[in-house]
Amino acid sequence: MTHLTWTKLFLAGGAVALMAAPAMAEQQPCIGNSVALTGPASFGGTAVKYGAEVAIDEINEAGGVLGKKLKLIQYDDAGAPPRGVDNVRRIALSDKCVAIFGGYHSTVGLAQVGPVNEIGIPWIGTTGAGTKITENGGSPNYMFRVSAKDKWVAQFLAEQALKASKTGKVAIMYENTGWGNGALPDFKAAMEAKGKTVAAIETFNWNDQDMTAQAIRIRDSGADAVVTFALDREGNQIVRSFDKIGYKPAIFGAWGIAGNLGDLAGPLANGVRVMQTFTWMGEMNPRTKAVWEKIQKKFKLKDPSELKMGSATANSYDAVYILAKAIEKAGSYDWKKVHDALYTVKYDGLVAKYDPAFDASNPERQDAILPQYYKLTVWSDGKLLPIEQTAYGKASN
Repeated sequence: MTHLTWTKLFLAGGAVALMAAPAMAEQQPCIGNSVALTGPASFGGTAVKYGAEVAIDEINEAGGVLGKKLKLIQYDDAGAPPRGVDNVRRIALSDKCVAIFGGYHSTVGLAQVGPVNEIGIPWIGTTGAGTKITENGGSPNYMFRVSAKDKWVAQFLAEQALKASKTGKVAIMYENTGWGNGALPDFKAAMEAKGKTVAAIETFNWNDQDMTAQAIRIRDSGADAVVTFALDREGNQIVRSFDKIGYKPAIFGAWGIAGNLGDLAGPLANGVRVMQTFTWMGEMNPRTKAVWEKIQKKFKLKDPSELKMGSATANSYDAVYILAKAIEKAGSYDWKKVHDALYTVKYDGLVAKYDPAFDASNPERQDAILPQYYKLTVWSDGKLLPIEQTAYGKASN
């Protein structure tokens, strides 16, 4: 279903009557986090929690925001759009939180657009990258994001794949969801901007166990590089299907395969490149190391490789600080005032220098992390490392 359909269901459920009264009440110093806490991508919800809670701890230790201590309230959406819509109602109308954080699944974020803009509560995405989550035509638009955006991700991946390709032929494999179907036109446009057409276009469904037919068609197209918009579970099937037919293209992925592909695919994941906004692996600068040590202590982790979907952790850390600064600038927890203040926040974060975080005059700039901050990482022996710190990076120089 589209987010417009979910909006109709939301309104039909009696939310209109509820909106007026709670919206008049004072918003509370809580952030509602709608993420997958169960299911195959539950590590995505955990990743958000790590970054957000450490940032909240730091802010609260310094006195909180406007004299109040922040807290994070987690709600499981299990990657299901109806549950994500229901979570919007809980967070906004029952908990009366100052903002909602969005999680891993773009399909959920797309479904939340209507309810969020109807109610008028700031939503800040920290993981899901679907372009139309933020570029949704809302005026005012309450959907913000401190994460990647597929329009820009597609441009990044097209450039990287063409750089690696010897034939100039690049294919795409994408999941048949709101995320994948939204990414396809973004990628086609990115390739066209480079004067290229996509060599082969193949799709698949969640839980597909064999993608040999798609692999054969891509191989026969002559493509020697493949871009994927897939999650780890299906990414595992992609690399296994390629291996089954002896096809060895250069593989570049949006960060849906940044979680546990190395665990699922084993050595077959080696060399698979993944776009991210941040990496905790390899050499850390002093600030990153200090935040990692707090995460490590609070959540009893042993190694940064345990941060599955580590970009979401860093994005969430920065998102909390951006939100806190907006509340301070607004002088209030009021949704409308905080919404307006988000466009004025400047912050030197873990991931990026936000100057400002958002721009009300530019529909593309409901997104805070610009493409210049995107990074290329690579799976190597079960770890997702900065490519320049691996043999794969040296081989491409």
